[in-house]
Amino acid sequence: MKKLKYIWFIAAAISLTACSDDDNNTEEMSEPLPELNAGSANFSTYVSLGNSLTAGFSDGALYRISQENSMPNILSSQFSLVGGGSFTQPLTNDNTGGLLAGGNQLPGFGPRLVFDGSGPVSLTDLNPMATITTDIVLNNPTGPFNNMGVPGAKSFHLLAPGYGDLNGLFTSPATANPYFVRMASSTNTSVIADAMAQSPTFFSLWIGNNDVLGYALSGGDGSDPITDQATFDFAYSTLISTLTSGTSQGVVANIPDVTSIPHFTTVPYNPVPLDQDTATALNQGYLNYNAGLQFALANNLLTQEEVDRRTITFSAGENNAMVLVDENLTNLTGFGIPNYRQATAADLFVLPLSSLIPQGYGTQIPLEDRWALTPEEQSEIATATASFNATIESAANNAGLAIVDANMLLNQLANGGIPSNGYILTADLVTGGAFSLDGVHPNSRGYALIANEFLKAIDAKYGSNFEASGNLVDISNYNTTYSATLQ
Repeated sequence: MKKLKYIWFIAAAISLTACSDDDNNTEEMSEPLPELNAGSANFSTYVSLGNSLTAGFSDGALYRISQENSMPNILSSQFSLVGGGSFTQPLTNDNTGGLLAGGNQLPGFGPRLVFDGSGPVSLTDLNPMATITTDIVLNNPTGPFNNMGVPGAKSFHLLAPGYGDLNGLFTSPATANPYFVRMASSTNTSVIADAMAQSPTFFSLWIGNNDVLGYALSGGDGSDPITDQATFDFAYSTLISTLTSGTSQGVVANIPDVTSIPHFTTVPYNPVPLDQDTATALNQGYLNYNAGLQFALANNLLTQEEVDRRTITFSAGENNAMVLVDENLTNLTGFGIPNYRQATAADLFVLPLSSLIPQGYGTQIPLEDRWALTPEEQSEIATATASFNATIESAANNAGLAIVDANMLLNQLANGGIPSNGYILTADLVTGGAFSLDGVHPNSRGYALIANEFLKAIDAKYGSNFEASGNLVDISNYNTTYSATLQ
């Protein structure tokens, strides 16, 4: 087999700029802009709640400069122009990312990703001297914190007492989150309790992504199920009622279609180049499997349609489809016939698979459930997202809150892009300008774009005029990537 590289990243050197008139700053105004005002909003004490999208998580890690360019921190800088107060974040110690516990790296909490010219790699691959220095046992910052975004949190986690208890990290299953361990005011507090202790006059809430994203990132294999509707409804309504008990002012955002992000759209279904000898060898390897399908057809165990769908063939050329295990196929494992089929354009694949394809994954080694989202699994995600978003919209409207349609925003990025400040941002990995190298979280420029959407929603609800006065942020001031030498 020819050596397969990250061929879908080669265009990374192409300029990220594109022609577009800026709807905020580049157009000459024939009349002076109005003076900025807050309308009826009171930004004096702003508190943000959410998950990684609120914390500023980027490139597979939480690191200092990504936090400084978090969506809420960008909002707070604009709020400060009209009476907003200070905004404190639980900043990490470095720009390496990753977490330690008593000097030992926490499993799964490694350094940020960087681009090596072909694809995303760990920072230490390019900069072996980079060191993780943020230790959740030895050097946590002192709160209270206005940014209460906790990477990895689901809706109900924001209500959970003890979510910041260090001991809860070592139970099975874990009952705590290492990021909240750094932030929590006490071992038995909750995210919502620490937020309300600050008596916010204005809040933002962007939660729910992880309630479906965990299932998607695991390829729908069942290890991280979608939150059930009743649990989500209770958690979200409780959060809103609690937050509005002290103030009726705030902005919420709904849940994007997670299957539209580059983590699931970058790896094609047919990325495998083969020479004739390798194709012949692979076909020989699946000979018995294909013969088993014919046996099943002859014994009326399968229809001709399903046999055709499940038959595996490779040929010399650049675009061979991968083989995956599909639990939705007729189960004939009792006859020694696995649930194999070749992928189609309707399947989605997780980004980490890209580095494994050259090792035979998808050819000699059929892909397990965790590597792919089948159409049936995508449908489950879409149904849950729509139901959760209906809950969010209803709660926001009943409480009189501003709402950001993040779902529509992400779909626009995935389908043609969004023009802003001389750029067209898209959902393409590396070249699109909006997403970081993990393919899940925005980069700094993407967070700036989202912050502008929050400001527009606040304008519409509370009569402020960030947009009309020319006080949306200039996204060109925010980076798309950061050097491996950044410390």
